[in-house]
Amino acid sequence: MAKAQICICFIIFLSLWSGNFMEVKAHSSGSWCIAKPSTSYDQLQENIKFACSKIDCKIISNGGACFSPDSLISRASVVMNLYYQTKGRRYENCNFGGSGLIGVTDPSYGNCIYKFRK
Repeated sequence: MAKAQICICFIIFLSLWSGNFMEVKAHSSGSWCIAKPSTSYDQLQENIKFACSKIDCKIISNGGACFSPDSLISRASVVMNLYYQTKGRRYENCNFGGSGLIGVTDPSYGNCIYKFRK
């Protein structure tokens, strides 16, 4: 048991010392804007309407990479994030009348890649 603990500690030390740990952390850090799951249908539609008046929303149109799944909350989250990223990733740009959440986990799925700017 003690040998296993020493081995694990040594592996962690090597990872930290070589910088691999820091590289992984740097690549995974970020923020994305998504719609709160409790957001009303009307508010989601308003969020899409507002965001799409300011940015290009082809990505959620029929045939776009983020058209599927065919759900309003998914589409709203995609365009809310596009707006948030385009406007500089500031808290107020993800508010959307209190219906936005800032997450630190990339919500991308399949071919639908949520835009991210450093």
